Amino acid sequence: MFRSILLAIASLWAVAASAQTGMEPVPERAASEGQGPYSTVIVRGATMIDGTGAPPEGPVDIVIEDNRIAAIARGGVPQTALDEAVRVIDARGMYVMPGFVDVHGHNGDPRKAPQPSYGYKLWLAHGVTTVRGVSFGFGPDSDDLDHKVRSAANTIVAPRLFAYAVLGDKWSGGPISTPAKAREWVRWAAAAGYDGIKFFNTDAPDVMAAAIDEAEKQKLGTVAHLGQRGVAQVNAAKAVEMGLGGVTHFYGHMESLLKDGALPRYPNAYNYLDEQSRFSEVARLADQIVEPGSDPWNAYVDHLLESGVTLSPTFNIYAASRDVMRERNADWHEKYTLPSLMNFYAPSLTNHGSYYHDWSTADEVAWRKFYGPWMQLTNEFKNKGGRVTVGSDPGYIYQTWGFAYIGEFEMLQEAGFAPLEVIQAATMNGADEIYQAKSTPAPFGTIKVGKLADLVIAPENPLANFKTLYGTGHLRLNRETNVLERVGGVRWTIKDGIVYDAHALLKDVEMMVAEKKAAPE
Repeated sequence: MFRSILLAIASLWAVAASAQTGMEPVPERAASEGQGPYSTVIVRGATMIDGTGAPPEGPVDIVIEDNRIAAIARGGVPQTALDEAVRVIDARGMYVMPGFVDVHGHNGDPRKAPQPSYGYKLWLAHGVTTVRGVSFGFGPDSDDLDHKVRSAANTIVAPRLFAYAVLGDKWSGGPISTPAKAREWVRWAAAAGYDGIKFFNTDAPDVMAAAIDEAEKQKLGTVAHLGQRGVAQVNAAKAVEMGLGGVTHFYGHMESLLKDGALPRYPNAYNYLDEQSRFSEVARLADQIVEPGSDPWNAYVDHLLESGVTLSPTFNIYAASRDVMRERNADWHEKYTLPSLMNFYAPSLTNHGSYYHDWSTADEVAWRKFYGPWMQLTNEFKNKGGRVTVGSDPGYIYQTWGFAYIGEFEMLQEAGFAPLEVIQAATMNGADEIYQAKSTPAPFGTIKVGKLADLVIAPENPLANFKTLYGTGHLRLNRETNVLERVGGVRWTIKDGIVYDAHALLKDVEMMVAEKKAAPE
């Protein structure tokens, strides 16, 4: 009986997840939302972190002409240039970086965040100028491509959007059951304007292989969530042999490193459709893998490197699994998390990711242990030359847009990344992952002459403390006055040469949340 109920609930969730009807239209960008683009902007006197991994340097003046970086003046431009510029941003004492790239984005749905500009503004307020949606929405009625076009034209307030579609989704051509059908769908997706494909490895291996091969021919990117339902056939080791471009989350890695047997050993009562069971037991895979640092472990890391795959771990999205109380009570929820989103996050039998129905100390301890090999694998892959990017997967498990992205910075540092390596992952690496499939150099992701004018400017040194990038800032005791002060946050985000006031964006979101809280139920 209980299994029947779970199956019914899962079926209802799948239908709800695939339907985007009821989403609100994104309003046109008002004249007061962002300033520019200008013919000439100068970012004056900042310390530059250019995204390549090079050390900070400053002060520098960055000259922007018609949405392109025209010059980087170490020591400053002449006063005449400042006088002639249409806009000068006084960034003396501040830090400037390339706009951040979130490679794992979703929009909300009518149940939790029906207005997409809610997430878009939170992303921009945290310096995110580019987002890869995997997917932004599901089903044929999703607005992925419309939002992509409108963002490119800057007629909406949104980061630059790259739209990936799940294999078989969004078209009316029927199920994808053969390699030939998979190739047909890929060609359709490319013609429709999608930038890449997201795989859930529930398709037959020959179907997935054909889709990856056709995607390469069509210059579409590929990324996969190699979940438990398909990992017996295609784990990460096998997927990269097929030519998969990116692996997101931890799925597929542990199953490629099992020390006893070819399959994970779940309890006999395990039920994938019971999400408490699913997410509780997956952490126990850490007890079933080979010893980190052993020959089989090293061989697997080398296998990933040789394949050229990109890893986007999204450590942040499962952070509640190791401390649900902390994530539930994060500083930003009161002002910036919609009440409908908080309701969605709460333990539930119907909402995906709300799985801590009776989450125990043992569950949290298991997840803390699980992060050990997961982080070690990611860090060693990076140390050997592998590309790691930053994705946040927001809208689930107490991970709210923008804030979740900065949370990933902190967790990458916990995994062993130096702060400069984190910024590199968030900027150059993210841009390169998106553009590698297109066989063209990324036009953003580093601060270089000729690149697009996507920049983020912050008053505090992020390399000293990533917490200063959160929209809520960072609490610091002034040791001279003994007064507690809130410092940090992003000050300006520049996307396509348009200067967004991060404080104003956050105020817009705060008003959205306040209005929803004040509305009668």
